[in-house]
Amino acid sequence: MRIAITGASGNIGSALVRRLRADGSHELVGLARRPPTDHDDGVTWHSTDLSTDACHDTLVEAFRGADAVVHLAWGFQPSHDLTYLAETGIGGTRRVLRAVAEVDVPHVVHMSSVGAYAPKHDDRPVDESWPTEGVPTSRYSRHKSAAERLLDQHETAHPDRVVTRIRPGIVGQRAAGSALLRYGVPAFVPSKALGLLPVLPMDRGLVVPMVHTDDVAEAVATVLRQGASGPFNLAADPPVTAQVIADAFGAKLVHVPSSVVRAVMSATWHARLQQVDTGWLDMGFALPTMDTTRARVELGWAPTKDGPTVFAEVVAGMKDAASGRTPALRPRTVIGAVSDAVRRGPVAVRRRP
Repeated sequence: MRIAITGASGNIGSALVRRLRADGSHELVGLARRPPTDHDDGVTWHSTDLSTDACHDTLVEAFRGADAVVHLAWGFQPSHDLTYLAETGIGGTRRVLRAVAEVDVPHVVHMSSVGAYAPKHDDRPVDESWPTEGVPTSRYSRHKSAAERLLDQHETAHPDRVVTRIRPGIVGQRAAGSALLRYGVPAFVPSKALGLLPVLPMDRGLVVPMVHTDDVAEAVATVLRQGASGPFNLAADPPVTAQVIADAFGAKLVHVPSSVVRAVMSATWHARLQQVDTGWLDMGFALPTMDTTRARVELGWAPTKDGPTVFAEVVAGMKDAASGRTPALRPRTVIGAVSDAVRRGPVAVRRRP
């Protein structure tokens, strides 16, 4: 199969490329804002920025003749540049679907998220029929929901084509450690300091579905092989709780109501002291856990690692500033992070190169 992958150098993209290369039978086309410089990876790379219409010709060239397009690209930073994030997530999805339609790609696999789901009513896991209206106070959730509406329109306009929506919980792997440090930890904080956290002030009611990056890649590979359509929840039981998070950091959990945590988080984000906005906290407390029966039955999928194990691996990767071979997963150091902050501004506001 000829498979084009947007965001192919990122957390999920790098794992998917690795998984598909293992089959030894695919022609892979990777799209990324900053492609890897190592071109001996069996992938034909294209540099493109999905946040502007200038990407159209590149998308058409990359998608032409493809049996499937896997759309993974998304923006998480700069968190204060709301226009850029919307143009990358919602606008990028619109641009990908427009190019897909122009060259008649028969199968689109879109990486949605648990974040697309409406807030939960109780603690029961939900299946793929749960409304994808998003969490109003989370821009990430609203953008994922808006992307789902674009997929609805694409399906209506092209009923003869296959559309698959992958809705995973939080996706993690060790190699994403440096990337997560850049997104979530101030530049002057060394990675090893994460192991020195004595207490974790957090609402004990937090419960977050999580899944390993390699398990998501396996599900996507199966979807491509089967030509499976529709939405699929992906999550590993049991989910990650506040106590699991504290244990992974070697800290004592101190219960603090989410409203108090939110106030501190909001103040520090507005002061540019850290780059994670309150929408992520709101989403964490609002979203449901997921019923993955459909993926297990129709895809034969099963996670190889449970939620707490995945989270522990991610935290270990953050403590070690673990990295991958692509620019998106590049190593993070305090000196490098501070230098970038001085030259280009904090991650939360800096313009993309």
